Parts: sequence; structure tokens; C-alpha cells
Amino acid sequence: MRHLSAGDARLAGIIARVGPWKIPRIGEPFTALCRSIVHQQLGMKAAAVIYGRLAALCPRRQPTPTKILALSEGELRTIGLSRQKSAYLRNLAEHFADGSLRTATLRRMNDEEVIAAATQVKGVGRWTAEMLLIFSLGRLDVLPVGDFGLRSAVQKTYRMRGLPKPKRIAKLAKPWQPYRSVATWYLWRSLDTPNPA
Repeated sequence: MRHLSAGDARLAGIIARVGPWKIPRIGEPFTALCRSIVHQQLGMKAAAVIYGRLAALCPRRQPTPTKILALSEGELRTIGLSRQKSAYLRNLAEHFADGSLRTATLRRMNDEEVIAAATQVKGVGRWTAEMLLIFSLGRLDVLPVGDFGLRSAVQKTYRMRGLPKPKRIAKLAKPWQPYRSVATWYLWRSLDTPNPA
């Protein structure tokens, strides 16, 4: 917080308003990626309901590669998943089951290696991999320049006419290093934390 506040006056104002940062952890990589796939292109409430149904089919409400692979497409469709998302979940489970992806290995990889590995899974793009880095692996210096929420917050905070391009955000974010994930979290929060009158 001190580092970010010292390097960026506008970010300092958001930090003062929001208070201490607390990026939530959303579980181990397999669980986090399952949740991300289920949430794609859905509202938060609908996604939470479907993910809850998926979890209910699993021991201790914890999806595992073995359990996902044991579920038929029909069972996955019955809980509200599309054929495409069912295929994505199965592909994710296959990657973990055959060892192509391993939690311990992901933890040892640098950020770009994690992104390269995770995006081998069907339905997992760069943005999803960046969310994995921030919310599951706890990486502090990730800058998801394509994220609409971050772009909107930067536009509002820095009084830009239009949504900033990724290169502009990357340049603006240089002083935030090595805590760009934390700066991103504060900018996200700025969208639902009004400025004082």
C-alpha cells in the first residue's frame, strides 16, 4: 500500500478510501479453473447456482478431475452446463488427470509459463489464466490489461476520454511494479466505492 501510494497519487486516493487490500483466494488451480469455466458468459447468480449443482455431485462438494471425468455429458447438461462448457470441463479434468497440469508444477512456474500451460485447456484464455494467477496462485504482479473492469477503472480514475488500450495501461502501471495485482484490485474496487462528496 505504501509503495503504490508513493508512486501514484490517484491510486493513493483509492487506497485511502478502500482501506487494506484483501484479494480473496478461490481455491486450488483445478477448482479455480472449474469455477472460471462455469462462470463464463453468465451472470454471477446463475453461475453460482450451476457451480453449486456441480459441487453437489462431488464428494465433499469438491470437484476433482476423477469425478468430473466420471460424470456423463448428460449429467453435466442436467445441471445447466452447455455442451461446450461440459467439453471444456472434461478437457480441464483430462489435463490434470494425465499430469499435463499439476498444482505443484504451476506453483513453481513463472507467470508466463502458467499462462502458456493453462491456455492449453480448451475454454481457458489469457484472461482466465491471469485470474488463476491472481486469485488461486496469489501472484502479486499480474496486470490483466484486457480486463474490461480494469480498463473502465483506469479510464475513470485517470479521466481518459475512451477505454485505454493495453499498451497505455502497461505504461501507466510501471510504477506499480511489483504489486500490479494489488493495484488492479484497488482499481476494481474503485468502481463500487464512491468518491467522497
